[in-house]
Amino acid sequence: MVVVQVTDTHIKPRGRLAYRRVDSAAALAACVEHINGLAPRPDVVLMTGDLVDAGSPEEYACFRELVEPLRAPFFLIPGNHDHRANMRAAFHDHEYLRRDDEFLHYVIDDWPVRLIGLDSTLPGAPEGRLCPQRLRWLQAQLADRPGAPTLLFMHHPPFLTGIAHMDVQNCRDADALADVLRPHRESVRLLCGHVHRAIHVTWAGVACSIGPSPSHAVALDLCPDPVPSFVVEPPACHIVTWSAEQGFTTHLSQIGNFAGPYPFYHPGGALID
Repeated sequence: MVVVQVTDTHIKPRGRLAYRRVDSAAALAACVEHINGLAPRPDVVLMTGDLVDAGSPEEYACFRELVEPLRAPFFLIPGNHDHRANMRAAFHDHEYLRRDDEFLHYVIDDWPVRLIGLDSTLPGAPEGRLCPQRLRWLQAQLADRPGAPTLLFMHHPPFLTGIAHMDVQNCRDADALADVLRPHRESVRLLCGHVHRAIHVTWAGVACSIGPSPSHAVALDLCPDPVPSFVVEPPACHIVTWSAEQGFTTHLSQIGNFAGPYPFYHPGGALID
């Protein structure tokens, strides 16, 4: 199974730049083209929040227009820049977004890997929260099929990254989430967004990663008191593969036109020297 994770696209109203500098719409269009050109074609695309920048209906209309050309089914969860009601309205035909009256979380059981989207947003706040209601829901879903390979995806990472101004707005209630996940650590992989950088960690015994943004990256500043800032690094997405023999493997897939591929070997089999 092949899964692509796209996160933190921050789409603005048509013609506007993010932070007056970043053409996030062009970046998402290039990302969609990149995904459509992958071989083999991905089974599914997971979009892990901050789909738009201010949660407005106009932004969601632009976002939807940009992602509609995707040739693989895609699933959405909100981030702190998103607005639940406007997101539901823009994707009213995505039945999975209507499975809960309050939160935008759901389970998809159509592939060899279970997909569990978890809503970690707290309206009006940059940090994430997982209230007891959401944690009970997640615990019930994991208990329903214990041992099944599962991709759990949410916007806010529950672990620290060392980037201080992002760590103060990560997911609260991390200890309670760890208690839910620890019994399933051998079968669950956690995908997050929010930090705009490719980061990998083992937390609560679970392999976790943060996906890069196809638009702009949070500056990699590990000083104790960094100035919150972003950089325009090569755009990328994550590709997660799963097989019964290997389990989960994550690849960083950079978006753009690069030289190659060039062969290592001559047609006769000898290494090119």
